[in-house]
Amino acid sequence: MPTLSGYRLMWIMVLFDLPVVGERERKRATKFRNFLLDEGFEMAQFSVYVRFTRGRDHVNTIMRRIGAHIPPQGKVDMLCFTDKQYESIVSFRGKHDLEKPRKPDQLMLF
Repeated sequence: MPTLSGYRLMWIMVLFDLPVVGERERKRATKFRNFLLDEGFEMAQFSVYVRFTRGRDHVNTIMRRIGAHIPPQGKVDMLCFTDKQYESIVSFRGKHDLEKPRKPDQLMLF
């Protein structure tokens, strides 16, 4: 069994810009956000969601699932990076440093 290291564990970040002018577009955007939440993502900022995963293979599976649920219009980008890279994030709100992002308490392996 491979060891769980900060270089194998991965994060996925989904960034999107979906049209929300009409009622149908707003419903599609809401459905997409709810899909991300149902898939285990957390909102980092509006239209930016993140999820902790167990490795590259899992990332690829999740990315394919997201790709199948993207609304017909709009822009969706997905980034993946190691847990070690995620540790180096520096966040500001106004002029104050924030605590580093916390890792999930437990990684669920299926």
